[in-house]
Amino acid sequence: MTTETQHERSAVTAPVAPSRAPVRARGRLVMVCVLLAAAVGLLLYKGLLSSLDYFDTVDQALDHRAQLGTSSFRLEGVVDAHTIRASSTGTWFSISGADGRRVQVRNAGSPPLLFQPNIPVVVVGHFATSTSDVFVSDQIMVKHSSTYIAAHPGRVRGPNGKVH
Repeated sequence: MTTETQHERSAVTAPVAPSRAPVRARGRLVMVCVLLAAAVGLLLYKGLLSSLDYFDTVDQALDHRAQLGTSSFRLEGVVDAHTIRASSTGTWFSISGADGRRVQVRNAGSPPLLFQPNIPVVVVGHFATSTSDVFVSDQIMVKHSSTYIAAHPGRVRGPNGKVH
């Protein structure tokens, strides 16, 4: 055999090293997909978390009043009968929780038209101090079920002013 033939044979039978390029490209693609999925998951989590707006009941708020301090939150309770007093700066009233504990509410501005004793409300504001039972509010939201209009047809006005 000539040297040329041996050289040709060794060239044909020599093992070829596998290329790493497809493995690296696949690894990068997987990493990009994982990062994108994590980013989308984080955005969904933050978006859903910020869109939920919880409220504390009177009992819950009084139980952790020190932790709440004077930070703003939503407080839910039932307006106590014979406690609504109008003032030059707004309205004073008290709301009760399920166990009968009460919080005095000082609301700036006018209450909504459906505001009255013995109905559940959500007030937005903060405690005057971290040890106070006075809740300083700037918004009152009246809670009622979808059957409220049927049960009280003369109380609700539509956008055109017509009584339902």
